Amino acid sequence: MSDIKDPRSALRAIAIFEATKGLAALAGLIGVLDLLHHDARAAAMTLIGRFGLNPEGHYPSLLLHYADLLPETDVQMLVGLGSAYIALRFIEATGLWLSKVWGEYLGALSGGIYIPFEVVHWVREPSWLNAFIVVLNAVIVGYLTHALWQRHQQNQMHD
Repeated sequence: MSDIKDPRSALRAIAIFEATKGLAALAGLIGVLDLLHHDARAAAMTLIGRFGLNPEGHYPSLLLHYADLLPETDVQMLVGLGSAYIALRFIEATGLWLSKVWGEYLGALSGGIYIPFEVVHWVREPSWLNAFIVVLNAVIVGYLTHALWQRHQQNQMHD
């Protein structure tokens, strides 16, 4: 990977980012499971009020919508999907941290899957944050794809 300045540092930075996403998802899952034992709508209204948001606004109304759906949620499915996502993020982070080829493939594939959905979301709701998310994910996927391509080229030269 002679084209890439310090591949190990870049892979470790991506690994930390992916592990952070896994930790955030774990915290979110724990929070949602905790909300199952409380009035989720009241908690959402308190949060909206604390930040002085308009409950009729897009994001506050979205939060209220999902708070209303929470009591009817299939908890086993929620825990299963959440756990699978968290495990994927930590497995990917481990592979990248250890500079494993499978970690690069997993990172490029799992990140690449999200790009079309992120672009559609950005087109429907243009904002700097949505643009940043699309660009950041594209840069990470592009970097990992480039690293894999460089590794492939080096392997062909040695064959």
